Amino acid sequence: MEENKTNGRDEIYSAKVKAGKRTYFFDVKSTRSNDYYLTITESKKRFKEDGFSYEKHKIFLYKEDFNKFLEALTNTVNHVKHELMPNVDFSQFDHMHEHEAAEEPAEAASKPSTLDTELKWD
Repeated sequence: MEENKTNGRDEIYSAKVKAGKRTYFFDVKSTRSNDYYLTITESKKRFKEDGFSYEKHKIFLYKEDFNKFLEALTNTVNHVKHELMPNVDFSQFDHMHEHEAAEEPAEAASKPSTLDTELKWD
């Protein structure tokens, strides 16, 4: 009998961020007991003699840690922006995101979401 590779963890929502040679995936998954958690995956393309492979690192983030994680991430990013690099205009990087979104295949952009609402970090 073939075992289900997802072990009952259905993917509910996914977002992808391309960043040079790296891609970040933010995936909401469900457990068998209909609870939800987030996985954050960093995928790096590595070239080898016989082609390439992907090196992946994954973080599992559970609902009880969402607020603490978001607060620490926000505080850390704000520290870099306001204390360490106050003269950098970070909005200059926004156009790069818009350019990458324009490169997405049309079928991916038209793919309907399995959720009616976006994931909110309030």
